[in-house]
Amino acid sequence: MKGFQKIFDWKTYIFTVLAVVSFSNFIVVLFGQTIPGIIIAFFKIAGEYVILGAVFIFALTWLLKAKPHNRPKKYSVVVFDVFGSKSQIDGIRTEFKTYDVAWSFMKQYKKSYQLYNFALVSDLPKSDKPTIFKYI
Repeated sequence: MKGFQKIFDWKTYIFTVLAVVSFSNFIVVLFGQTIPGIIIAFFKIAGEYVILGAVFIFALTWLLKAKPHNRPKKYSVVVFDVFGSKSQIDGIRTEFKTYDVAWSFMKQYKKSYQLYNFALVSDLPKSDKPTIFKYI
């Protein structure tokens, strides 16, 4: 009976060790590969959706802001003296068809006539008064 008892104890230890090793292997695989794999896959997909959503929102706001603008077809340069009242300087051009040309002439006038201020104005369709675009 004594020999049978030794064999039985030996088998018990083997089964216990095998159970602990297999359970720990299961836990290692579960927490080392399965759960992180699922979480990483979720965040990859969620990240893609966040980026797609940001691109969609950016495109939508850009389309809403990029409406065609009704630009004026005529610009004027208005001259103001040092007291702020409208004035007139003989020999300068005040009517222009494009904004860039009017702005360029206005900068040149400011260099030539430093005691005067200049405003770049235009009549917009929905406005009763002329709109000032630049003032120097």
